[in-house]
Amino acid sequence: MQDLLVLSGGHPYDEPAFAELLGSLDGWRVTHLLHPEAERLVGEGRAAEADGLLFYDMPGYTFADGKVETRPPSEAFRRAIMDRFAAGKGAVALHHAIAGWAEWPEWAELIGGRFLYQPGKVRGQEKPDSGYRHEVAYTAEVVLDHPVTAGLPKTFPVTDEVYLAEVFADSIQPLVRARHAFVRENFYSAAAAVAGHMFDNAGWDHAPGNDCVAWVKPAGAANLVYLQFGDAPETYANPAVRQILANALRFTAAS
Repeated sequence: MQDLLVLSGGHPYDEPAFAELLGSLDGWRVTHLLHPEAERLVGEGRAAEADGLLFYDMPGYTFADGKVETRPPSEAFRRAIMDRFAAGKGAVALHHAIAGWAEWPEWAELIGGRFLYQPGKVRGQEKPDSGYRHEVAYTAEVVLDHPVTAGLPKTFPVTDEVYLAEVFADSIQPLVRARHAFVRENFYSAAAAVAGHMFDNAGWDHAPGNDCVAWVKPAGAANLVYLQFGDAPETYANPAVRQILANALRFTAAS
């Protein structure tokens, strides 16, 4: 039995359904920490102790009155995460974790991309806010034979929220792609949603995005796997999503 540390908080989700997903992971003893306590405890060493680490959090934001405020992580948290990767212990980042820590550029480099809730700089270039779309039914296609994709069918159906976000194609190794058009017309503006206008893309522009929904990349001396899957109970219950998550946790813990 290995120890799995799960971090969540900063973004709403179906807690009972997510707990059931975690309970389906064989061979893991799960500790689930919520922000803001998670940030403090990781800074005190909890991430270093765990065999596996799963980010399902979106910390560093305060949403209020149609506006968003951001902050960087504590120095203790930042150091603990970087030390874990430097020691060769990897992690899995799930769904909205790609949006976490807007004021920590190294986080985006670790993940391999960035979801923006408001226009901002990514790798020194000005970018528009990112796009989202809930309950998109698409076919996922495995594009790499890899330990993370072991046992998966070549294609499998997914219904989930998808993102039109910044993906660092030069830093990632694609594992799964979505047969879906990642273009402005198929998404809504995240900044409009923050301002209280859900499901709106009027006046919003965004370049076509990357259709990769699962990838692996180096993170220090370890590996990080990002899985865009993970918005709702239907996704949590998807057998292929459960398989790739279980594979990813085993792979990153072994790295």
